[in-house]
Amino acid sequence: MKTPSNTCDHLAAVSEIKPAKAYVCDECVKTGSRWVHLRTCQTCGGTHCCDSSPNRHATKHFHATGHAVIASAEPGERWLWCYPDEMFVEY
Repeated sequence: MKTPSNTCDHLAAVSEIKPAKAYVCDECVKTGSRWVHLRTCQTCGGTHCCDSSPNRHATKHFHATGHAVIASAEPGERWLWCYPDEMFVEY
């Protein structure tokens, strides 16, 4: 994947986008919760719910693991977000 030159090291390190394995939040399924939108961790490939969802599992996953970059798992959306550097890039 080619990222813009004005991006952070975390985003620049993503060479291939990990897609969602299933269109569910891994953590919400365990607790019977619901989600709004999904994000896929570009380090481990786990899919978690966004900050508009009640449990905000993607952000919780970042804080627990330090995995910096997520990709939107929403159909038709092609973007990455870096938590530590608060940077967004479309691909």
